[in-house]
Amino acid sequence: MRKCLFILLLVTMCLSTVQAQQTPRSDGPDDLLRWVPLAATVGMKIAGVDSQSSWKRMAVNSLTTLALTAGVTYCLKHTVHSMRPDKSDHYAFPSGHTSVAFANATILHKEYGHVSTWISVGGYAVAAFTAYDRVRRDRHHWMDVIAGSAIGIAGGELGYWLGDKITGERKNSQLVFVPNGVNFSYSF
Repeated sequence: MRKCLFILLLVTMCLSTVQAQQTPRSDGPDDLLRWVPLAATVGMKIAGVDSQSSWKRMAVNSLTTLALTAGVTYCLKHTVHSMRPDKSDHYAFPSGHTSVAFANATILHKEYGHVSTWISVGGYAVAAFTAYDRVRRDRHHWMDVIAGSAIGIAGGELGYWLGDKITGERKNSQLVFVPNGVNFSYSF
């Protein structure tokens, strides 16, 4: 299962890079930068860092998250027809790079936010830089990246909720407040 998820990640990153090279104006570092939080998630899982999910749950929830995010983004791009600031095409709204970056940051947060808050901060910082760079290079307006970030985060939340319904699994640890204190449970 680890090898399959790692191969899926590599294929997805390669396909996005190939697609960008086929466009008249390559999108530069954003093509790979948007995948950094997901690569960090898979890398930490392979390294044995304690995540909130089994491999199965993480794979299903990540794929569900990315499918929802990409689906909503694609539908909006082909419905709204907003012109890019550089006038290269009319698929600016919402920013796909930003929505994927924030979806991947949300996956990282869901899996490893309990280990350290800085892991979540790092993932969302990479996503925020991706959004900033899209605006800086005249590929998007601020509203495009704001919408993309909202779609990515919402896709992550909905993807994990729906993925848990599909797999029947839940996160490994649970913090419960009871009248006489705090109860912490961990399931395998």
